[in-house]
Amino acid sequence: MARSIPYSPLKDIYMTNKKTIIQGDNLEILQTFPDGEFQLIYADPPFNTGTTQKRKRSKKGNTLEEQSKLSFVDKFDNFIPWLRLRVKEIHRVLAADGSFFLHMDYREIHYAKVMCDEIFGRHNMINELVWSYDFGARAKKKWSAKHDTILWYVKDLKKYTYNYDKVDRVPYKAPELVRRTAKNAEEKIARGKTITDVWNDNIVHTMSKERTGYPTQKPLTILERIVKVHSSPGDKLLDPFAGSGSFGDAALKHDRNIVLIDENPEAIEIIEKRLAKYG
Repeated sequence: MARSIPYSPLKDIYMTNKKTIIQGDNLEILQTFPDGEFQLIYADPPFNTGTTQKRKRSKKGNTLEEQSKLSFVDKFDNFIPWLRLRVKEIHRVLAADGSFFLHMDYREIHYAKVMCDEIFGRHNMINELVWSYDFGARAKKKWSAKHDTILWYVKDLKKYTYNYDKVDRVPYKAPELVRRTAKNAEEKIARGKTITDVWNDNIVHTMSKERTGYPTQKPLTILERIVKVHSSPGDKLLDPFAGSGSFGDAALKHDRNIVLIDENPEAIEIIEKRLAKYG
């Protein structure tokens, strides 16, 4: 069972062999880490939606999930300056062969990209990934917003990890064209083609076993993809905006070490319960 250790300036640390869960302000906590500590960092900060993010009541089987008090105000007057302080520390604690993924939506991603270009260097941005999902209500006065953006930056273009053999594959849409144009066509068709920078994965449905009740929970499929392709077993990973602990779940499932930070005690409780299966 995880243990709680008072540790200033942190509120609490919950530690086991491969996971460390820290409750406290992520900027203060990031400042306590040594340079180059982590091989992979994923950040899913608030999106500055101007609203309060809440868990909604939903049917689960024949019963109604208990209403959670978990919520957070997602509104900032100086969002980019607030985020900049944290990304600067993320850059410092990222290893020389490390990768950083910043997950946001259309509201602030263009400002965040300019900021990350300044901190990491524009040449160290590898990909702008688009997570496309097709679920939920449709807008009637504009094109429905059904995607998030994930920026991938590295510390050093010559050293970063990219495990090509771990990239997901999907069936060819035109196998007959492959047969007419490619050598070893049947082998290629059987293997499928690697996915691109557009990822088509559904959100975490309210009926899903994966669902924790956290209002902005991200699906394990996209986080496992990041973990498997951009790190190796035994690497040390970090999520400074841990939320429901999805990135920690993906990391532990694939034999990585993980540090998770969140200031909300209810989020910490969700993470502890979720990751208890790992010891």
